[in-house]
Amino acid sequence: MSRADDIGAALAAICEEASSVILPLWRTGAEVFAKADMSPVTEADRRGEVLIAGRLREQFPGVHIVGEEDVAEAGGPELLGDRFFLVDPVDGTKAFVRGDPNFTVNIGLVVDGRPVAGAICAPATGEVWHTHGDGAVRRRFGQTEVESISVRPWPTEPLALVSHTMKPEALERLKADFGVVHATPMDSSIKLVRIAEGAADLYKRTGPTMEWDTCAGQAILEAAGGRFTGLDGGLFAYGKVEEKLLNPGFIARGGA
Repeated sequence: MSRADDIGAALAAICEEASSVILPLWRTGAEVFAKADMSPVTEADRRGEVLIAGRLREQFPGVHIVGEEDVAEAGGPELLGDRFFLVDPVDGTKAFVRGDPNFTVNIGLVVDGRPVAGAICAPATGEVWHTHGDGAVRRRFGQTEVESISVRPWPTEPLALVSHTMKPEALERLKADFGVVHATPMDSSIKLVRIAEGAADLYKRTGPTMEWDTCAGQAILEAAGGRFTGLDGGLFAYGKVEEKLLNPGFIARGGA
């Protein structure tokens, strides 16, 4: 496997390449199918995962790959080694189908139950974020130079990023518990990288997510100085095969 410093950049390049097969299907009225759990999937999800899995096998032979669409079709893994990739080829498929830009491509690397490297790109806006050494960076598609990113100090008027379906009472709890003043609805794990780059402060999730939804974003957020914990403040583990890779609730936040 490549040196740790190089993995994030390599994953970012794969994410960007996957965008080249995903973006042409955006806003084209591509057919939407229903998976077994009735969540949506499109040809973009499928093409993206095939490309990503192929590139990961070429560059990181022998490392297990867990992809959302493969799990949907074949079932989750029964065993995972001490390191594996988690892949979400189109995180925010509902946004993709609506024609909204806030969908992402996510690849994260887990070692000993913790996310250690990750990359996320937003095909519609041409943005890429990834881990780099002990920090996190961002760039535009096609660029080689990167810009370091970090979370911002906790402000006097915190901004929370929330789901489009958040109920008013849940928003009131955010205000009471964290002093949130502003809230912006947003799809997908782009919420995590917006916090990582200092554009927002909080994302609390109590509803279900899967490990591939959070792994890359957690790696980037923590590398940028943020925190990602369970609702109880404890460590957030990966490789939960007995739970079928289902996540508990979490809190992602910027500076203290």
